[in-house]
Amino acid sequence: MNIGLIAHDSKKTLMQNFCIAYRGILSKHELYATGTTGRLIEEVTNLSIHKYLAGPLGGKQQLGAQIGQNEIDALIFLRDPFTPKPHEPDVNDVIQLCDMHNIPMATNLATAELIVLALDRGDLDWREMYK
Repeated sequence: MNIGLIAHDSKKTLMQNFCIAYRGILSKHELYATGTTGRLIEEVTNLSIHKYLAGPLGGKQQLGAQIGQNEIDALIFLRDPFTPKPHEPDVNDVIQLCDMHNIPMATNLATAELIVLALDRGDLDWREMYK
């Protein structure tokens, strides 16, 4: 399955720790991330990640295009709901795309864990039938 990963600056360390904790599961899937987030995850996990441009340089749009083509099976977007920086990607258009294509999306650690554990159990295999 194709998994998208994005994190606002204040959540990048949390994303790294999440990917360390679930490295075994994530390593079985194709991972896509905005540039900085992808580089930081690779540095601590040695996971292979397809990296787009950095979020503010168009990476969110690149990932959004893949979501729009129904080529992403789940998205984890760890966001800072209180103090996002002006250069950080807005989550609303990504949520809309995921909703349009029935793509599971997590915006916090709790739902990210649910999605990754569901992936491991095969609960999202139904997505393969609709591509």
